[in-house]
Amino acid sequence: MRWKQVGMLPTPSTSHVSYDYIYEPAEDSYLLLDTLSSAAEATFLRERFASNTSKNVPLVLEVGTGSGVVLAFLAANASAIFGRADVLTLGVDINSLACRASAETVRLAVKEHRTSSNNAAQFLDAVNGDLTTCLKNGSVDVLVFNPPYVPAPLPDLAKHAVYNTSAADLTSQQRFERDSHLLELSYAGGDDGMEVTDRLLDQIPQVLSPQRGVAYVLLCAQNKPQVVKARISQWPGGWTAETVGVSGKQAGWEKLCIVRICRSAGSTG
Repeated sequence: MRWKQVGMLPTPSTSHVSYDYIYEPAEDSYLLLDTLSSAAEATFLRERFASNTSKNVPLVLEVGTGSGVVLAFLAANASAIFGRADVLTLGVDINSLACRASAETVRLAVKEHRTSSNNAAQFLDAVNGDLTTCLKNGSVDVLVFNPPYVPAPLPDLAKHAVYNTSAADLTSQQRFERDSHLLELSYAGGDDGMEVTDRLLDQIPQVLSPQRGVAYVLLCAQNKPQVVKARISQWPGGWTAETVGVSGKQAGWEKLCIVRICRSAGSTG
């Protein structure tokens, strides 16, 4: 079966992805899909990006694409979620193998969706990079981030240049070390699971477009979402942070939530 249903919208296939070194879609991935395609959030996004009020084509960025399932879902279902098909989609991941896999996931999903409609977005590429450092300030309209949120030591990035490769001549030991390193990048979040997320949060005010930019960031209970939201509300220029999706266990760090971050009404940064 190529598709798994999320609400009324199908989830793209990732059957071509190797989970030896790429994060496998799990509850956090599907919470993002459910949240972004929910009636409430789709209404919010359609109103924010209505084509009759803005002719500027929205740029949707997923940071940390992994398998590409989230970005492919947004691209294939752009018309249903954003109320318009003239949407640009872009991914970025520190894992070059994930970039290749996610690009294929998006292309397959868009191609399959366009066999029955022209409501899919335009896919630009999946870029090998560190968070939003490769993006121009003020260029992103919708940012989606499923971060490495597990409280675990960060991988040694000094080894990244060695392991961020698809070289076929690796020994079995080298391949194991590479795969372990790349998987760690997808889940290990450092102290409180927030070190990578904090870096991304610091970049949001610069990278989001000033008039309509909005970010969706996934957090677990260990990340202390209420504290994070309170901190965002104190950002200069006026910002709001609201929980728009919840899943997982009712206790423990596994409980997940999606926080929507945007400038307060009337604020342009």
